[in-house]
Amino acid sequence: MKGIAQDLSKSDTDAATPPPVLQLTPTQIKVLRGVRSGQLNKQIAYDLGIAETTVKAHMTALMRKLNVRNRTQVAIAAEALSFRAA
Repeated sequence: MKGIAQDLSKSDTDAATPPPVLQLTPTQIKVLRGVRSGQLNKQIAYDLGIAETTVKAHMTALMRKLNVRNRTQVAIAAEALSFRAA
């Protein structure tokens, strides 16, 4: 979780590196919300009308962008970034 904590603690004057939220695609945000609400990849895929393998690809990208190693850390990062299930 060190990576996300570092990103959240950066000052507002650090314009060279936008916060991770601004680098996420709309679908990645939807997947992030699903993870945050405790859904399985299969459930997220069904809700979004995409393949489960596509959700897995988005999860890999999210973990890389948020600098975390597992699904639980993704959910914690989503909470820290205020991504609420709508």
